[in-house]
This record gives sequence, structure tokens and C-alpha cells, in this order.
Amino acid sequence: MSTSPSSAPSPSISKSEYYSSLPWFRRFLAMLNWRPVVDHELREIEFERSEREYEQRKIAHEQRMKQLEREDERLRKEDERKKIAHELRMKQLEREDELLRKEDERKRIAHEQRMKQLRSENERLAELNAKLSVISSSSATNSTPAKPTSSESEM
Repeated sequence: MSTSPSSAPSPSISKSEYYSSLPWFRRFLAMLNWRPVVDHELREIEFERSEREYEQRKIAHEQRMKQLEREDERLRKEDERKKIAHELRMKQLEREDELLRKEDERKRIAHEQRMKQLRSENERLAELNAKLSVISSSSATNSTPAKPTSSESEM
């Protein structure tokens, strides 16, 4: 004894509205005080309505859960991609750091060698300056300059 979909009551349907939506023979039975059937059908309609609402909420919940799972998976993949990119960048920075350290060490060694070379040149120049001072002081006492030796003339 199901009714047509157009006779399905709204959530706040009254008994009189329900009776008016029934076919004539059902209205006649209702007029004969066939209340247990009417009450039972009203409860059945309400139960079906709540069951449909539950199914709709369940479907909406399942869709939301699928959406959240997809979003979670996307975020996990993005995190993994960022983690890999970070690790690659760290390795690159470590290699660059190592190259810079080697370059600094090479420059430090070259600097030390240059300083050593300059010290030895300073010592040699100091010796030559001393010899020149001796020669100039001796030439000041002698009016004739001494013949420079071959090693002195090269400098």
C-alpha cells in the first residue's frame, strides 16, 4: 500500500495534509477511523524520510572522506618531493662548502709561499743594502769609486 512520490509528506506534514494527499479509497478508510494504519504509514513515511537523509549524509560523508584521503595523499607526495629537494640542496651545499674550503686552503698555502718568498727577497735586499752602504761609505772616503764586481753589477 505505498503511496505515489507526490504524496510523500514533508517533514512537518500534519495528518489532515496527509489525508488530503491520499487516494479517495484511502481517505474513505481514514474517515472510518482506520487510524492504526494511518499512524503506521505516517511512521513508515517518517522512517523512510530519515533513512533517505541518513543515506544522503552517509554518501556526503564518504565523498568528504575520499576528498580528504586524496588531499592527504597529495600532501604526503608534496612533502616527500620537498624532502628530496631539501636533501639534494643540502648535498649540493656540502659539495660547494668542501670546494670553498679546498680553495681557501689552496689560497692560504699560496699566500704562505708568497710570504716566504717575500721574506727571502727582503733578506737578500737587506744584504745588498748593507753591501751598498759599505761601498758608498768607502767611496765617500775615496774619491775614486771602486770597480764593481760582476756579481754587484748584475744587481
